[in-house]
Amino acid sequence: HLARSLPLPSNMNRPRIDLIMFVVNLHSKYSLRNVEESLRHVDATFFLGKVGFLATGAGRESHCSVHRSTVVRLARTYRSPLLFCDPEVDGFRVPVAQRLVRMLQICAGHVPGVSALNLLSLLRSSENPTLEDL
Repeated sequence: HLARSLPLPSNMNRPRIDLIMFVVNLHSKYSLRNVEESLRHVDATFFLGKVGFLATGAGRESHCSVHRSTVVRLARTYRSPLLFCDPEVDGFRVPVAQRLVRMLQICAGHVPGVSALNLLSLLRSSENPTLEDL
């Protein structure tokens, strides 16, 4: 299910929510503001491994309105995984899509022996810089 913002309409018939991915377009301050406002509508229990952030437009830093460190700080504040992506670059699309599918499989309970609480440690890599690295 895709939504432009939260909360979702209460009259919707929808399946269980296994994962919430907040997409921040680094080329739009409105996108960041919308995510920050939507975060207030997420139950605190979801931040135990069922929320993540996807920053798009990461390949063209010269056009960014939102600095990468701002999104890194946001993900750290909510102790949630962060993926950077530029959908216009072929080398970015497939690996990020694979990571998103894997995250969803874990959050939905389809990976034996791994829980959603393990997501943050599983996704740490050089692609997700720490604040000290920036």
